[in-house]
Amino acid sequence: MTKKTFQQIGCAALLALWLAASFRSVPLPGAEPRSGAIDAAFVEFNAPDGTRKFYYEHVPETFDPNKPAALVIALHGHGSECSQAFDGVYAEFRATNDAAAAHNAVVVSPNYGSITSWMGPQGENDLLAILEEQRSKRNYDHVVISGGSMGGSSSLTFAALHPDLVDGVVSMNGTANHLEYENFQDAIAESFGGSKSEVPLEYKKRSGEYYPERFLNNPTAITLGTLDTVVPPDSARRLAQTIQKIGGTVLLIERADIGHSTPYDEARQAFEFVFQALESQRVP
Repeated sequence: MTKKTFQQIGCAALLALWLAASFRSVPLPGAEPRSGAIDAAFVEFNAPDGTRKFYYEHVPETFDPNKPAALVIALHGHGSECSQAFDGVYAEFRATNDAAAAHNAVVVSPNYGSITSWMGPQGENDLLAILEEQRSKRNYDHVVISGGSMGGSSSLTFAALHPDLVDGVVSMNGTANHLEYENFQDAIAESFGGSKSEVPLEYKKRSGEYYPERFLNNPTAITLGTLDTVVPPDSARRLAQTIQKIGGTVLLIERADIGHSTPYDEARQAFEFVFQALESQRVP
């Protein structure tokens, strides 16, 4: 089993994190993956613009509102519903929920525009409203945006658009360059308001690769499969490398023997990297 990892960490106090991120033999909290579906509440609310928004919310049994808390945004993949994060099918989301339970985090899986939005303007507006509604319910120390495939791409997009609203990023098998990406173009054009040739600046605006400096203050973990043809890994790999070069806190995990997926242990490793980096920043 082959993979490669690298990271750039801002302080020597995170040496233990370097070890955990570099060697798969290091045990993770709650090492056994959760199996099957988990309960999540369906939430609807009126947004400031008068429209109805909705999402699914999972509050782990271990959640303690009296302790520092985090919010994890889990973005679904192309053609899937926002309940995907809780149906127990994908390893990426099992790792999301297990990591949240281990770090006193609530998980929200939102509707963001449509099931094929790729974080276009409507998806962005939906998520902005959902974040505002969540912050009205609880005090969160940190917000981690995450997802796989379209969700991984959209995590990078939203983090680049609104670096002040998120604190960490976990992108699994996503693209960081919509000007370069060639798949699902009919859906993306509908979401973005036109094709690449018609609205190229909209595609650039939603491509995290062009704005690596916006990830500098937000620990970022990116997982990729070298054999991925659904969302080729090149642009996300380049983004991770650039974040590293400019001094950001980043973990890249790339598996040479898989395509469009991230195994549970590597998805969990990505979340642990981000959570531990964020928790190290908390004032005792």
